[in-house]
Amino acid sequence: MRKLLYNIFLPVGFLFFLPGLIIKYRNRGGWKSTYSERFGRFSPERRRELQEFRGAVWVHAVSVGETVVAISMIRSYLKQHPERKFVISTTTTTGQELARKNCPENCTVIFAPIDFPWIVKTTLDLIQPVQLAIFETELWPNLLWMCRKRNIPVALVNGRISDHSCKGYYKMRCFFRPLLENFSIMMMQSAEDEKRVLNVSPEAKTMVTGNLKFDQQLPEELGDPEYEKYFGSGKKILLGASTHSGEEALIAEAFAELKKEFSDLKLVLVPRHAERADDVAAVVEKAALSCHRRTAGFPPQEVDVLLADTTGEMLKLMSRADVVIMGKSLAGHDEGHNLIEPALLRKPIVTGQVLRNFKVLLALLRDGNGLKTVADERELVSILAELFRSEEKRIALGKRAFELIAENRGATDKSIAELEKISCSSKE
Repeated sequence: MRKLLYNIFLPVGFLFFLPGLIIKYRNRGGWKSTYSERFGRFSPERRRELQEFRGAVWVHAVSVGETVVAISMIRSYLKQHPERKFVISTTTTTGQELARKNCPENCTVIFAPIDFPWIVKTTLDLIQPVQLAIFETELWPNLLWMCRKRNIPVALVNGRISDHSCKGYYKMRCFFRPLLENFSIMMMQSAEDEKRVLNVSPEAKTMVTGNLKFDQQLPEELGDPEYEKYFGSGKKILLGASTHSGEEALIAEAFAELKKEFSDLKLVLVPRHAERADDVAAVVEKAALSCHRRTAGFPPQEVDVLLADTTGEMLKLMSRADVVIMGKSLAGHDEGHNLIEPALLRKPIVTGQVLRNFKVLLALLRDGNGLKTVADERELVSILAELFRSEEKRIALGKRAFELIAENRGATDKSIAELEKISCSSKE
């Protein structure tokens, strides 16, 4: 009955979300030439290529953030088990482009199928995976049901469930409780995440492995963002990372105030969604600051603000920043974004006081004096001024953030061991 009801309402839900899907496809960059794979349409050439990967571990990640971690895990997996093959799928075009640029040997990339039964069946028939490893929170019922029917073990890797999602799952636990039981193992980032799962589905098979993002290895070569060509030499850089609506205005106003004391200060804004570039540029111009878009090449003269309307460059842009403000944590946003990348780069981090999607990580860094939290624009200006007055404080804060992340590594090896267990058990 659950399957029937889900597949009756799925087309209605898909039609509701279709306009947004089309807008994102049109406005967002990334790899698009094989997007038809989302609808189960593979070219003859792709079919021949994917036949070589039958029996692979299928790793599914959604977008850029999950894809970075998934590729890092695959690299570690191949070091321990070089005989393995991998197929990595993404939902977004930006995640697809990043995966295609960075996937190792013995690995190929596809778009994730939309969860209609015939589309999922086409993809499973083509790949015939030995197992499916889903990153973080992707729950697609038809994919889970079909894998179970085919005796393909499914693992949730680096799993997390936010407060908001948990409430929704609990209200609909008559549906989600048996759905979560389809996982062979759910490897959760924290005890709190595990508790949320078991609250919805007490029979779910869970364990706490930690956060794989703690194990992330930075590329040997990050590249040079060439800030000198935008700002001139010898400037201090404030970077707003993965910002959302309302945050750019707050950061721009704080930056304008800071410029009164720090004349050599420059601002880089990296909106979470590059397609918002027009709106962000308008906000910066309203603050009476000169702005230049990264996609427009280098400006003829120095500017106040660089608008990074590109994708896949976050680490490069962060690497030369002096202070990083993490977005989706200010101006009414409280879900947060992952703090690990700036910590790995030893950057001093400033963020809001509530990160609903990263509570454990926030507590770890805050309680260990590895970042600064702010409540409003006034406090933001005060904290940033304190950091820009003292290079010593900036260095110490970034170093402490790195140390706290390093102390919590090990999730990758635990996750790989569990994936191997369920692979072996499926063959028995």
